[in-house]
Amino acid sequence: MIETQHPKLSVRRQCELVGINRNRLAPRETKATREDHAIMKILDQLYTQWPFLGARKLRLELIAHGWNIGRKRVRRLMKIMGIEALVPKPSLSIPNKSHKVYPYLLRHLEIKEADEVWCADITYLPMEKGHAYLVAIMDWKTRAVLAWEVSNTMESGFCVKALRNAMRSTGRKPGIFNTDQGSQFTGLDWIGELESNGIRISMDGKGRWMDNVFIERLWRSLKYERIRLYSYETVGELKAHVAEWMSYYNHQRKHQHLGYQTPWSLYEAATALPEVA
Repeated sequence: MIETQHPKLSVRRQCELVGINRNRLAPRETKATREDHAIMKILDQLYTQWPFLGARKLRLELIAHGWNIGRKRVRRLMKIMGIEALVPKPSLSIPNKSHKVYPYLLRHLEIKEADEVWCADITYLPMEKGHAYLVAIMDWKTRAVLAWEVSNTMESGFCVKALRNAMRSTGRKPGIFNTDQGSQFTGLDWIGELESNGIRISMDGKGRWMDNVFIERLWRSLKYERIRLYSYETVGELKAHVAEWMSYYNHQRKHQHLGYQTPWSLYEAATALPEVA
């Protein structure tokens, strides 16, 4: 929305025109060094294994791995990665105060059918030189992954693309869409897409930290079973491996909590959809 290199309008004037407080603009991210990427690769491994660890304890783990690192740097790298400890908080921080936050709609709601609720989450994927982010759209009841996208930035565009792909490929849409309060899911592009399709919006709030656990299991399985077995020079290579594993997860990987059925077989039975890759 705000162009820092606009040929005619200063950042201050652009903020005035759209009614945004200039002090609330996200600061320009500093470029991560090669050492930063090496540390983030270890952080990703630690976080996947122990997602409840915060910056203090992750710093101690990094020191045990031979890195002389301060807590401030750990927090900076965690922010780049888009991760935080999965623990209850006295009050959930809002990444962008100019964005509207929606109420949590799933409290005491028994989800009985496919497409009652969809959800989304983002994870960090390390590469040999740099990193990428993966978003997945999942049906809450069947745990089927309906769409996913990989991006080298955390901007909301790749999340919106995944949402559109999920609706287009299934020909369906959820009654409720639940996410956390990350800026990708509180921004105008994402919210506008949901509202224009008549989808009710739900966001995790105080005391709802456990709601992301099952999609965190998806990330854990993906990373242990595929991502960490290979190295990736390009985003294209990474996407190919993610695509292969997601197909395996949906169509071949039998889940104990689903009665040893596959997610897509349950979703297909519930919605009478043809099989997709």
